[in-house]
Amino acid sequence: MGDNTQPHRPRVLIAGGGVAAIEAALALRDLAGERLAVELCSPRDDFVYRPFAVGEPYGAANLLRYDLGSLAERAGASFRPGGISAVAPEAHEAYSRDGDVLPYDHLLVAPGARMLWAVPGAVTFWGVADDGGVGGVVRQLRAGNLRDVIFTMPGGHNWPLPLYELALLAAAVLAKSGIEDARLAVVTPEDAPLELFGRTVGVQMSELLREHGIEVVAGASPVVFEDGQLEIAPGEPLETGAVVSLPRLEGRRIDGLPHDEEGFLRIDEHCAVLGLDGVYAAGDVTSFPVKQGGIATQEADAAAEAIAAAAGCEVEPRPFDPVLRGVLWTGGRPRYLYGRLTGGHGEVSKLTDEAPWAEADGKIVGRYLTPFLAGLPDERARSLISG
Repeated sequence: MGDNTQPHRPRVLIAGGGVAAIEAALALRDLAGERLAVELCSPRDDFVYRPFAVGEPYGAANLLRYDLGSLAERAGASFRPGGISAVAPEAHEAYSRDGDVLPYDHLLVAPGARMLWAVPGAVTFWGVADDGGVGGVVRQLRAGNLRDVIFTMPGGHNWPLPLYELALLAAAVLAKSGIEDARLAVVTPEDAPLELFGRTVGVQMSELLREHGIEVVAGASPVVFEDGQLEIAPGEPLETGAVVSLPRLEGRRIDGLPHDEEGFLRIDEHCAVLGLDGVYAAGDVTSFPVKQGGIATQEADAAAEAIAAAAGCEVEPRPFDPVLRGVLWTGGRPRYLYGRLTGGHGEVSKLTDEAPWAEADGKIVGRYLTPFLAGLPDERARSLISG
């Protein structure tokens, strides 16, 4: 009689259901085919395309949500509802919040980051469906009842692009409403707007904001907004009618995984968690300071290549080599930003009217995720993603 036993397929557990998780599943399907058994484990049952949230308060976009189980199946993975609460790296086991034991050969940790209230007294833009806070500010601006708004963000790990989009979209609202005496300002801990893309973009962004009548206070962090004044450090308090702030980010701590003081996981050039065997991390949970969807996909690709190679696939894993690509909504035609990160500095930096990359559908640029989402059978989603 022949041997009917099925060969063991290494088990890859992906803890998370966001950009990095889906990109990793797609990459593993491409690199390893059926050689790996991939499972997504997430406490959410939907995937939210968060970059569109910046347009919701202005009526410029609708937040897109996809059924995560369906996306996982299309990506060649199974889906397990529920998050993980702990990991035993030596035993190659993860533990669900319900107490289930989840054995793995390779674990990719991609649960994102925690968003925390950063500026007391300010309205916080959470990057998900607006709860009326930012929308209320926009309605007051449009009606002419609010004449002075500051947009700001805390220091530390962050992604500053939405800060400038919120300000530019507000300027567009004022222009369309014929309101000329309102004042908009940006307060940022950066030395120049979007300086992480490089010096050229910093100069170009400063000029773009001036063209739209938006003041910039750089090199200052918000402290508290009360009695019509935003306290900043360093600097004198700024008078304003409202403050809109991005949240502060903190890593999601998982028992058994070593993290830094802010809860983020340190990774090597192949996105393996330092000091652990078979554990990788991608996305906002890592200690890489830029928290952006495109960066998350690049980390996921690096981790997927390392996992596929470890599983015996003919893959030469490439190190994580971060490239920043961003789509800036201005209330008119979008602008495209590019920065090559080497040693934390932008070697190549540009802001252009045309996308300097091939896949320009959507605000997140991912090798697998961008064409995957664009190809879904959802006409509404495709039209929104393509702008």
